[in-house]
Amino acid sequence: MKITMVDSRLNNCTQLSLFLQGSEEMSFALSKKSEKYQFAKDLFNRLNYRHLQKSERGMVRNYLQKITGYSTSQTTRLVTKYLCGKLLLNAVNRHSFPTKYGPTDIALLVKTDNNHCRLNAVATKRILVREFTVFGKLDYQRISQISVSHIYNLRQTRQYQNHSLTFTKTMAVQRNIGDRRKPEPNGNPGYIRVDTVHQGDLDKKKGVYHINSVDEITQWEIVACVEKISEVYLEPILLLILDQYPFIIIEFHSDNGGEYINKIVVELLNKLLIKLTKSRSRQTNDNALVESKNGSVIRKHMGYFYIHQKFAPQINEFYQKYFNPYLNFHRPCGFATKKAVPGKTGKFKKVYDTYQTPYEALKMLPNFEKFLKPGMTKEKLDIMAMKKSDNEAAQEMTTEKEKLFNEIFISPVDF
Repeated sequence: MKITMVDSRLNNCTQLSLFLQGSEEMSFALSKKSEKYQFAKDLFNRLNYRHLQKSERGMVRNYLQKITGYSTSQTTRLVTKYLCGKLLLNAVNRHSFPTKYGPTDIALLVKTDNNHCRLNAVATKRILVREFTVFGKLDYQRISQISVSHIYNLRQTRQYQNHSLTFTKTMAVQRNIGDRRKPEPNGNPGYIRVDTVHQGDLDKKKGVYHINSVDEITQWEIVACVEKISEVYLEPILLLILDQYPFIIIEFHSDNGGEYINKIVVELLNKLLIKLTKSRSRQTNDNALVESKNGSVIRKHMGYFYIHQKFAPQINEFYQKYFNPYLNFHRPCGFATKKAVPGKTGKFKKVYDTYQTPYEALKMLPNFEKFLKPGMTKEKLDIMAMKKSDNEAAQEMTTEKEKLFNEIFISPVDF
């Protein structure tokens, strides 16, 4: 609500004093600076401010502050200007550069960027020049003279951003689940790395998924198979994997995929008192161990061909009974040794001069029995390791794998 106040009848300081006393709870404010200056000038002239006594001048200043909303220092500067005869509102002349490229030119730039999916400024400049010089489109005469750097300026204008199809860089996935760091087992088993291997597609149908997990120190490897990567299937399969390790699991490390970095996995690991970590950005070695096993173990034995999801239980049974015991008790793995590079201080290279089975690597650890799960002993592990020779275990695993593949390829598949 706007109220117009006429104070032309306030002709002396006594009337001003009475007005101020009766309006203590009220506040006034003129909206424009020009109105405030004009009001002050009329007030000073009407009350003959130059010839007022000091106390009367104070009354006028208080009244002026009340109406204009000015502070004490602003009112003092206003009075000084009046007494000096300079109570005028100076026009501010700010320097501004002329606008060369108007809305029409920006619209042409938007059209060009939308048609070409927003190329870089150099390529866009070349297209604008060609539109005018090669194809003779006069509308592009002015925009064709634009500099490469100024194209980026026009792309920041509101008109451009409201009408263009903008393409941004891929945003990093932000999940506050798990610690982003490299596993640090410090020579102790129980720090496993996990990854997923997909067994092909056929006619837009997904195949089975292999869950591969490897202990960093002993290279103890447990593989499982699941129909789909979802909470319904993943929780029981992770419990099955963790149960097959003979030692206590301390840390569970994976990449940043959503199949492992989710609340279901976190709650499961928390119940088992297992720490969840995930790989760091641009640090490919954080999960390199299990990724190398994906190719040298799973792909080598299971291949790349499509396997229907209904065969996941049979594959999982094969893994649990034959494949995982073969990997951990009868298949030697290469273990790296760091050696200094001659002539290069602080440089090391990895030499794979030690080959042993994961169980042999486990037994090489000092007092390795303290890492075993309750109920698991060295004697039980020795019985499993000596039950068959390496070739006998490999032959049995190969025979069962052939039976599995025969069932997969001979059985009809319903799509």
